[in-house]
Amino acid sequence: MQARPYHQGEKTTDLAFDATLRAAAPHQQTRRAGGETRMAYNIHRQDLQRKIRVRKAANLVLFVVDASWSMAVAERMQATKGAIMSLLTDAYQRRDRVGLVVFQKNRATLVLKPTNSVTLAKKALAEIPVGGKTPLSAGLTLAYEVIKQETVLHPDVMPLMILLTDGAGNVSMTDLPPQEEAHRAARKFQQDHIRTVTINMEHAAFDQGLAQQIADAMDGPCYALAELKAELLYQTVRQEMDK
Repeated sequence: MQARPYHQGEKTTDLAFDATLRAAAPHQQTRRAGGETRMAYNIHRQDLQRKIRVRKAANLVLFVVDASWSMAVAERMQATKGAIMSLLTDAYQRRDRVGLVVFQKNRATLVLKPTNSVTLAKKALAEIPVGGKTPLSAGLTLAYEVIKQETVLHPDVMPLMILLTDGAGNVSMTDLPPQEEAHRAARKFQQDHIRTVTINMEHAAFDQGLAQQIADAMDGPCYALAELKAELLYQTVRQEMDK
């Protein structure tokens, strides 16, 4: 706990006892020699220290999930939903918020706007669109826009983007090839120093390193979880939040 001296005329509430004793300690011999009192410890008004309560910055965790017809899409969404609900339970007495972007067919959708409400999350996560191609760059672009908007509205927020993908985008928003466009979108996170974590969803036997390349473009870690379960995904996110 940090502390500071009381300002003149300020009420002496929220006293920092340890800091006050430390402030008075160097003066004890002089005060006793001056015959002030025979108290064991002499404390003056100028010794009093007030607690400085440092507010913990709020976390924003934005999940960005490939919801195209790829391997184990149902398992992927189930694990993400479970991790979101666990994080929101943690955030009950904090100011942390969680959101979800999914990308599939030819678009990305903000399924869950950043919130700390369990009720709103349950309602939003009940039905999530799946199927179609993989517009990875659209997912990254929307995630970046959401995070930038949140940092304007809440300047003290600490954003963390969690990307679940195999790294293989096959739909572009522009004339650029899908992978080039996705890498260009990914580099924005690095340029703005936005923390990211990539969860590689490609099967190890077929992995061509595409998810790792996206993670490298964002300058964030890339993990291949032994099994995609809500608890394991949740623990991975918590570890990154606590760094």
